[in-house]
Amino acid sequence: MIHNIDLEHLRPYGDQLNDGVIQLSFTLPVPQGAKAREAAKKLIESMGFSDVQIVHSEDIGEDFTFFVIYAKTTGYVNYKEIKTLEVEVPKMGMEEINEKVFKYLKRQIVVVGATIGSDAHTVGLDSILNMKGYHGDSGLERYKAFKVYNLGSQIPPVELVRKAEEYKADVILVSQIVTQRDIHIKQLTELADILDAEKLRDKVLLIVGGPRITHELAVELGYDAGFGAGTMPSEVASYIVEKMVKIS
Repeated sequence: MIHNIDLEHLRPYGDQLNDGVIQLSFTLPVPQGAKAREAAKKLIESMGFSDVQIVHSEDIGEDFTFFVIYAKTTGYVNYKEIKTLEVEVPKMGMEEINEKVFKYLKRQIVVVGATIGSDAHTVGLDSILNMKGYHGDSGLERYKAFKVYNLGSQIPPVELVRKAEEYKADVILVSQIVTQRDIHIKQLTELADILDAEKLRDKVLLIVGGPRITHELAVELGYDAGFGAGTMPSEVASYIVEKMVKIS
């Protein structure tokens, strides 16, 4: 373990502590070659980086070139001053969750999940809901405590609300992978607005997950919780149970 790290002047780590080395990757709409590499180097230098090294450049077709670059920065952050809003999740195992639900709620918790709008990706949704789960952590379908309806992808928000009402959902779980042009913000806002308009918002836990989702963003959009990349199914299960027991 490295000791005596200056958290008030926290800098990137490459080969040595505090060397300021950072890796960047991006695409330029120009054909691969010496001129493209020089353009990439000058672009990074214009951002204030030094010691720029192009470690990989690749023609990806149609006169586009992909780059991987190492460079140094003198920038730093004061880690001690950073404050974040995070989901407070109690650590519970499957048996504890099942026991707690039937002890306090005396019934299964109904969870309806989907990816909404234009989003056709279900990997994140399935990793949380399906029995197989994620990295050996079982999905909610394997818990006796949950009744799960996985609606799949590209579900219009209004349809998701209708299904949630039909199934008498306690929880609506939304996965959003597609984020180009902030389309996820629009789609998530639409879902929350429909729930408000139908006077259903206070009747469900509204949860969103995805690689660019933070708890802070979720709360801003009117959701109860937001989970980012790498979230385990047991974390979501624990959060749901803790909240449901508190409001029961």
